[in-house]
Amino acid sequence: MPNRNTLYATTLVDELARAGLRHVCLAPGSRNTPLVLAFARHPAIQVSSHLDERSAAFFALGVALATDTPAAVVCTSGSAAANFFPAIVEAHQSGVPLLALTADRPHELRDSGANQTIDQVKMFGGFVRWSVDAALPEATPPAVVLRNLRTLAARAMAIASGSPRGVVHINLPFRSPLEPTPVTGDLTAAPADARERADTLPFTAMSRAAAVAPSQPVVAELAALLRRHERGVIVCGPRCPDGAFGDLISELGRRTGYPVLADGISGVRFGYPDVLGAYETFLFGAHTMPAPELVVRFGAVPTSRWLNQYLDAAAPPVVIHVRASGVWADDSHRVSHFVAADECETIRALLDHLPPRDTGWAQPFRDAEARAWSALDDALATGTYFDAAAVYDVVDLLPPGSSLFTGNSLPIRHLDQFGRPGAKRIHAHASRGASGIDGNISTALGIGAGRPDAPLAAIVGDITFYHDMNGLLAVRRCGVPVTIVLLNNDGGGIFHRLPINQFEPEFTRYFLTPHGLDFAHAARLYGLEYVRVTERDAFRRAFRASITARTATIIELRTDARLDLERRGAVMKSARR
Repeated sequence: MPNRNTLYATTLVDELARAGLRHVCLAPGSRNTPLVLAFARHPAIQVSSHLDERSAAFFALGVALATDTPAAVVCTSGSAAANFFPAIVEAHQSGVPLLALTADRPHELRDSGANQTIDQVKMFGGFVRWSVDAALPEATPPAVVLRNLRTLAARAMAIASGSPRGVVHINLPFRSPLEPTPVTGDLTAAPADARERADTLPFTAMSRAAAVAPSQPVVAELAALLRRHERGVIVCGPRCPDGAFGDLISELGRRTGYPVLADGISGVRFGYPDVLGAYETFLFGAHTMPAPELVVRFGAVPTSRWLNQYLDAAAPPVVIHVRASGVWADDSHRVSHFVAADECETIRALLDHLPPRDTGWAQPFRDAEARAWSALDDALATGTYFDAAAVYDVVDLLPPGSSLFTGNSLPIRHLDQFGRPGAKRIHAHASRGASGIDGNISTALGIGAGRPDAPLAAIVGDITFYHDMNGLLAVRRCGVPVTIVLLNNDGGGIFHRLPINQFEPEFTRYFLTPHGLDFAHAARLYGLEYVRVTERDAFRRAFRASITARTATIIELRTDARLDLERRGAVMKSARR
């Protein structure tokens, strides 16, 4: 190692790789030079280069979403680090594992007026699980300092991927020279008792306890409640566990006789045909479905407005929420039993105490589900094509095993209402932690990088697209083919759902904010294919061609927000009739 900075950065990066880090997003700068070179030269880590720190952080968020393992993002000092903040907030709120490595000026330049220097120590506040201001590299550090770097890496990876998952921030100050130029007197190799382990073994092997099952008394109590109450529902909100959870939740529904209502990004909407997904349609307006006596919840708060209102109005005496992370997610404060235990282990334990039961309670829900999809099919056959219908078609046309990212505002609500459940497995994601529209394109492309063998589609609105157009650079730069469905209603169409729509001219000027942008120019700027459509047949042809060939394409559907809302309302009323 030619100098102290190279030794420090190489030691840290090597140990991060040994602890399991496999992807890092780098943004250019000067102060982060030692880190950039260490990551770029490590054979076990895939590097994505980004010009914009905000896009880099959201791209890393997408990688971590797709892989459920920590991804890292690296930047230089100053306001560059502040651009990580929106992605860090989303990662914290969604429980996504992320490492934020920010290079910094040495301590003597802090609060000195030095250029590109801000206070970066614990700058992300309570949105990180752990924040560390690392030691300044020394010329001849004692062995314990280098061992500290290795244990720091192990601890950072373990905390980010622990329970609950989240963000770890490591702030790393460096003095010049930042490049790998020799410095007389600097240590060039670690002492024997601070070197890496043999082969690729981690310096510190961090292990977590196996999935924690609830205690036997808790299982007995929950099972007794389920047996006692025949009128119940199972609700799977966003970001339920992967793996065996979908099959187990289907079996729990069969054993209890409860309908399973699965959010569009729950992880069990697509691939488990027994679940129901049309509840936003058949619960619209007056609650025509019978009220449950018991609710079993998994995951975060559901996306659906009408589902949440239905559950709150029912005021069931028993609401059981099972969540391994232990993070509270009950904005109506109806939960009577909160179980901080592994979801799969909890279901397995319950199944041992639940004989099969079918009282006919779930049949009205199944009938309403069938009527809702029948009404939608009829609506699609005639009339003007509208934005929610395009979301229905995307789900229908995606190949099995595809990745789907849905932007916030209207698209995620359309997916939750019009994404038809079925046997085809689709990995659906959205940024519902903080529900922001910033960085959505970058997050989608990060998901594509984390799952490179799967076709990738992203559905976003025009304002969401505008917010992260610079994220499109990663399509070519990082080699991520994506089919982007751009629902363009020329402004914030979701605000038509709010009472403010009655107040003009302020509503149009300050809420809808029509922009009149021609997004064909963005496609040309970033080298993407572009198709503009207005009709269903044209949309389906364009989408099928792009997703099959895996070309990078923007398919823009021009719609009218008021007409879209009217068409959606007509479908919902037809289903209820």
